[in-house]
Amino acid sequence: MVLLDRHEYFQDPTNHICVPSPPTPQLDATNGLSFPFGHIDGLRPNDLRATAYEIFFTSCRSSQGFGGRPNINVYPFESRDHRSRSPGSPGSPSSPCSPYSGVGMAVTSRVKKTLGLKMLNRTPSTRRSNSWGSNPFSPSGYNNSPRSPRGSFSTLPSRSNIRRPMTSAELMRQQMKVSEDSDARVRKTLMRTLVGQTGRRANTIILPLELLRQLKAGEFEDANEYHEWQKRQLKTLEAGLLDYPSIPIEKGNTFRKCLRDIVNSSNVKPIDTSKNSEIMKTVCNCVVFLSWRSPNEARTDVCHWADGYPLNVNLYLHLLQAIFDLKDETCVADEVDELLELIKKTWPVLGITRQIHNLCLTWVLFQQYVITGQVEYDLLRASLTMLTEVANDARKIDRDPIYVNMLSAMLSSMIKWSENRLLDYHESFNRETVDLMENILPLAFSAVKILEESGYEDTSDSSGNKVDQYIRSSLRKAFAKMVKNMNTMNGSFKLRDESGKLIELAKRTEDLAFREKEMFSPVLKTWHLFSAGVAAVTLQTCYGSMLRQFLAANTMLSNEIVILLQRADKLEKVLVNMVVEDSIECENGGRTFVREMVPYDVDSIVLRYLRQWVQDCLKRVKDVVETAKETETWNPKSKSEPYAQSTAELLKQTKEAVESFFDISISISEDLVREFADAIERILHDYTAFVASCGSKQSYVPTLPPLTRCGQGSKFTRLWRIAAVAQCGVNLGDSGLEEGNYSRPSTSRGTQRLYIRLNSLHYILSQLNTIDKILSISPRIVAQSPRNRFSGNRKPVGGSYFEQTRSTIQWATKHVSGIAAYRLIYLDSNSVFYGSLYVGDVETSRIGPALKIMKHNLTLLTAIVTERAQPLAIKELMKATFDAYLRILLAGGISRDFTRSDHRIIEEDLRNLKKLFSGCGEGLIVEDAVDREAEAAEGVVALMGKPTEQLVDEFSALVCDGNGVGVMGGSGKKLPMPPTTGKWSSMDPNTILRVFCHRNEGAANLFLKKTFQLPKRK
Repeated sequence: MVLLDRHEYFQDPTNHICVPSPPTPQLDATNGLSFPFGHIDGLRPNDLRATAYEIFFTSCRSSQGFGGRPNINVYPFESRDHRSRSPGSPGSPSSPCSPYSGVGMAVTSRVKKTLGLKMLNRTPSTRRSNSWGSNPFSPSGYNNSPRSPRGSFSTLPSRSNIRRPMTSAELMRQQMKVSEDSDARVRKTLMRTLVGQTGRRANTIILPLELLRQLKAGEFEDANEYHEWQKRQLKTLEAGLLDYPSIPIEKGNTFRKCLRDIVNSSNVKPIDTSKNSEIMKTVCNCVVFLSWRSPNEARTDVCHWADGYPLNVNLYLHLLQAIFDLKDETCVADEVDELLELIKKTWPVLGITRQIHNLCLTWVLFQQYVITGQVEYDLLRASLTMLTEVANDARKIDRDPIYVNMLSAMLSSMIKWSENRLLDYHESFNRETVDLMENILPLAFSAVKILEESGYEDTSDSSGNKVDQYIRSSLRKAFAKMVKNMNTMNGSFKLRDESGKLIELAKRTEDLAFREKEMFSPVLKTWHLFSAGVAAVTLQTCYGSMLRQFLAANTMLSNEIVILLQRADKLEKVLVNMVVEDSIECENGGRTFVREMVPYDVDSIVLRYLRQWVQDCLKRVKDVVETAKETETWNPKSKSEPYAQSTAELLKQTKEAVESFFDISISISEDLVREFADAIERILHDYTAFVASCGSKQSYVPTLPPLTRCGQGSKFTRLWRIAAVAQCGVNLGDSGLEEGNYSRPSTSRGTQRLYIRLNSLHYILSQLNTIDKILSISPRIVAQSPRNRFSGNRKPVGGSYFEQTRSTIQWATKHVSGIAAYRLIYLDSNSVFYGSLYVGDVETSRIGPALKIMKHNLTLLTAIVTERAQPLAIKELMKATFDAYLRILLAGGISRDFTRSDHRIIEEDLRNLKKLFSGCGEGLIVEDAVDREAEAAEGVVALMGKPTEQLVDEFSALVCDGNGVGVMGGSGKKLPMPPTTGKWSSMDPNTILRVFCHRNEGAANLFLKKTFQLPKRK
């Protein structure tokens, strides 16, 4: 790597140690202002401020007071008469030729005048000091320790009795809270390093790298302080070159990875920065490569290590924060012009443009106003003035993408903070501070306008609409606060107590309306012509909501309610008059706002009582469902009522509610009937979901065993397996399930409970017609609701109120039937069917005993399940049976193998199995359905009767067709393994493969071994 040809570059170190001080105020929930420019991971505010000062000092080193000019002299402090000379005189503080040039002597400030900020006019800051800002010979400053820079960095004699104005460098050091020792160390390092290179530009210096090279651990108080300082420098390089580079770098770049590893290792212990250190050479190489890059890979004369966003902006904001007076942080220092001119020198290093500077200055002014308690209105006005400059910048065509993102983020943060105040202006402002509202409103709207012109905001939302939103939001919050203070919303609403509180609330609401009209409406009317009208509408709505809550909680008319309604009517008239008076200039005289006001309609009280009654009835029905979820055991209510007790109780309560609904001597609208039916439907849907929550049928299905090939064992081995199966109790004759000619069903209690669930669902379905009929034909139903004139008729879709419930129950019955069938076959009947059929030897473990058990199971099913539910239950049982039979033949595990001679036996067993379901009973299941379900099994059985050679040919053809190639028989290529689809048939390659796996024949065994290298069964 030819990178060390810039070795002379690393002879320019600076050194700076800042005094620990409180971090920059962090914005939190107390002021609601969010920081828009992103946070730098790994660097604290103190770290950023220290780095910012180092960049500032390096950029301004050639300015007076920074150690760049050798002719800095010490002058006594001038008298007040001398300060009063005209600005153009040689001794004027504002004259650049004045021998008394210093900070703190500004009489006027162009920046403060432009921003509308007042001059502080304090006595110029002075101190007893030499020109470097400290006296090494004073008792507090003298130190001959080798680690103290003052012991070797005193170039001028002490003049302890001389007082002079503070220089710009000293003021900036003080504003940024940097100690004299740290400042002197920076000066000494720069002077020592830049000998003969005084004209070198700051944007050619990689400052953290120079500091690491030149500053050693011996110059710090202890090793921990040095380690923290070194970590800060490395973290700064990491942030500027790796995390937030101005020129993107590839993720796989070796320099990037190497530098990252070194930075991470420095967290544990300091790295060796000595001259001959290999790790330091590596750091130098990495940093030089990463910083001296250009976007087009051309040669460049500047380095980029601190100009990537958001690192550069965060550093720059710390510099701008120094313009505020330390004694009064709500004020900008009178020397702001000089400080900004010096800060401007950092632009080349940080990549700051005038547009970005305007954004940052606007933010700093606005942020300072917020974090200092929002007491200095001048800062807010200054922010508004700067927004004018920002708006001019935003209109330019050639805007940088980073600038556009910064603009959007800053303005969005300012808008959010402003709107948080304006959305609750009754809490944010009072009679003394209402003038501040006049400044926040234009600031928010100016920010919104800039975003609109930049394409970030919806231009359809005008300032009038925004003010409308502020009025409604603030009044709602003010009203809610009144309610809370009166403790009206305590949940009881007792008639006498709460009616009195609502009467008092009406009086206070009226007072709030008058206060709004007198105090805030004049300010808001500039932006919204009908602000008072909007306020009146909002308060009328808020109080109406409280009134309706009270009336809904009291079901009988009384004197208290009458008095309350009279007071509410009076309040409503006052608010309506406010709307009319505020809308005189409106074309329709304010009728638009009046129509927005929902009247306090006492005629609807009776209807509300009815609604409350309906809720009480439905609550009793809901309680039945909730109780069932905790206590239902799914035992039949009785022999004649084979459904659950909770199902009978649910339908009983539902019928009583529907019948009582029409016993009330009032006309009932179709809307209310529809709402009532919808509520019942939701309850029935909830109960149906509870009945159907009994698991999944797939949970009973065993997993597919791995594919293996049958080993052609000896006759002795085959007989041994049969004996082993018999000893394990798998054979039905030894299992105790059959004794002589007697066998019993294997249906467990759990499966029988599933049958009760099925009966319950069908019982609900049968009773829906009765409930639907009552709701549809009652003579008390009127076509239109007297309360809602615009709702129109809402007739039930399809002539029924419970179509959705019917669909849900039909799905649930199919779901429960499937689970019951799979449980019966795979769990209850496992020992006689799936677990024992064809195990060991086909001839000795045929399906006959299992069919007897299945027949008893079918008989028990038809005895328990209601007649309407039987066809679906038996159909699902048939599906589960044939599915299990296919799994026995194709995925029966290592205990099953077949030969071609077994084909006739298995074919006969399959016919007997089909007869079992064909003879279930008339109308329960049709023969065509049995044939369809057995079709796949018949195809597999047919495959088992074919010769191995024929199966190989069919298998090869199917596999090749599925892969889009010809037959591979003579090509020497291996056939691919067909995937398991789960849809077994004679045309499925995976099905034929499984026939091979279960065929106890040498040819099949050899084919599987050569083609797929399947393992042999153990």
